[in-house]
Amino acid sequence: MKHTECHLFAAAILLSLLSTSVSGFPFFFPNASSVPPWFTPNTTPPAWQSFHKFAGCRNGEQVDGLGKLKEYFHHFGYIPDSPSNFTDDFDDTMESALKKYQQNFNLNATGVLDNSTIQQLIRPRCGVADIINGTNTMSSGKSAASTHSLHTVGHYTFFPHQPTWPSSRLDLTYGFLPDNQLSDTVKAVFAKAFARWAAVTPLTFTMTDSYSMADIKIAFYTGDHSDGEPFDGVLGTLAHAFSPTDGRFHLDGAENWVVDDASKSSISSAVDLESVAVHEIGHLLGLGHSSYGDAIMYPTISSGTKKVELWSDDIEGIQLLYGTNPNTNITSSTASSRETGSGSSNGGVHGVGRCWGLVIIMALFSLLLTL
Repeated sequence: MKHTECHLFAAAILLSLLSTSVSGFPFFFPNASSVPPWFTPNTTPPAWQSFHKFAGCRNGEQVDGLGKLKEYFHHFGYIPDSPSNFTDDFDDTMESALKKYQQNFNLNATGVLDNSTIQQLIRPRCGVADIINGTNTMSSGKSAASTHSLHTVGHYTFFPHQPTWPSSRLDLTYGFLPDNQLSDTVKAVFAKAFARWAAVTPLTFTMTDSYSMADIKIAFYTGDHSDGEPFDGVLGTLAHAFSPTDGRFHLDGAENWVVDDASKSSISSAVDLESVAVHEIGHLLGLGHSSYGDAIMYPTISSGTKKVELWSDDIEGIQLLYGTNPNTNITSSTASSRETGSGSSNGGVHGVGRCWGLVIIMALFSLLLTL
């Protein structure tokens, strides 16, 4: 009887840990290559996997579940009006939204859900909308007549009204939600991400223990966390950040975050923490999304990908807002030379992390096996 009670107790703790939402312990893997697939904490299907069934759909058709895709387009700004329930009809509104999306992501703007469009739609992405209050924040989709409301050079863009941190407030602090109980190794990943933007601007970023007083507040949450931007589970929306000077930076605690290098992971849903952090910091500083696929500010990133180097598009945009770092003098021209010489850059500094949640779970498994 005692053994049975111990088994039940350990199993209850294990299930609790595996289902913990994030203001508790988000999952981090130091390097997931050594973690067997069956041990992955979260293996639910990716959020938008069901979109595959819409391949080939076009105007005039009705497909069960198409309303979910309309909700997707509404969330990211392509359908501005929000009825109480989206229908499953492929109507003119759907076609218009789809064409705008295809233009933004450099796809053939046919208004048909072809395979290349579906593959783009299901990729994990940032939760910040591509079209905000009617303003398209991706340069590929903007007509010449609309550029008066959104400054754009090349592919980078800014939020409507071009918000920035004021010149009197360029030494910014950042803090972490205490409930997340992040290790120093995980915090160091964010420090590296901030350093990439500091290297090309006069901005500085200093970690503080006072979360409530920090300029930038970093937190992991799951599902609805009362900011109007609920997370959706594995992959799908990975994170979101608010424009200056709001300072909120939220990440989805349901993801399988990799601290070192997700490109080396054996887990198909592995998400590289630094890659996402660098992108979201761009939003915190005032950058919108870029339509240039190699740019950090491109909205999507595939799982198992590490992408942390700022490209000329990112640097040109951020320096137009804040100027250069007088100590490094790195410019978009410098980055262009590097890109021409080395090709696509998916590298970056790798960290080694601790995963206390993983350690606890392994210990519980060991306990179950020995009882």
